[in-house]
Amino acid sequence: MCGSTQGIGKAVAIELANLGATVVLVARNEEKLKKVVQELPNNHNQKHRYLAADFADTLAVKRILSEFVDAGNKVDILVNNTGGPKGGPILDADITEFIETFNQHLICNHLLVQALVPGMKELGGGRIINIISTSVKQPLPNLGVSNTIRGAVGNWSKTLATELGQFNITVNNVLPGATNTIRLQSIAEAKSGKTGETVSAIFDEMAHESPMNRIAQPEEVAAAVAFLASPAASYINGINIPVDGGRTKSL
Repeated sequence: MCGSTQGIGKAVAIELANLGATVVLVARNEEKLKKVVQELPNNHNQKHRYLAADFADTLAVKRILSEFVDAGNKVDILVNNTGGPKGGPILDADITEFIETFNQHLICNHLLVQALVPGMKELGGGRIINIISTSVKQPLPNLGVSNTIRGAVGNWSKTLATELGQFNITVNNVLPGATNTIRLQSIAEAKSGKTGETVSAIFDEMAHESPMNRIAQPEEVAAAVAFLASPAASYINGINIPVDGGRTKSL
């Protein structure tokens, strides 16, 4: 479970642990990882653990994954989740922003898949679930770099789904809308600094973009991930599931 010390990633880790999964947390801050491991439910006598890896360093990520697999570890559920880049118009984005975000999202996702899919094949199947964004369907204002890279991850995922389905490995994407996380707070604060609006007013605007007139809670996104990871989703493959209260205008 990547990006698992806060927000959606942490909520997913808790939900899967509640359902009986043994969770391997992945994030860069080891102290936070230790804390979250202690918080995870273990009603089924699971022994949760963590891997400290900074997705800004792809070589280190590859090494850590190799060590994990070489030790005989296998997983049957992989949840790819990485915090998004800073906002702003695409025309203002520096080239390095695209490269760094591409590495942290698509390249690290790919390294995880390459390392863990052989074990899934040995186990007879698996689930790969990518937490991306509704920008895969409809680009979002002032998130130029994120819109671009998320789209690349969406197409990478669909390609994987067509290749891995024959091995009983499904690949699906969950697309959160505005969700009550630290990242959303930072986006609202950045907009507030530019426009003079209060953060509270900006959150209200985001809420009213959805027919449900509110933003999502991380646990609601986690529920969609848990469904895709469950036996009930055994024949669901290669799809995008928005969890946005109906905000996205495309089907």
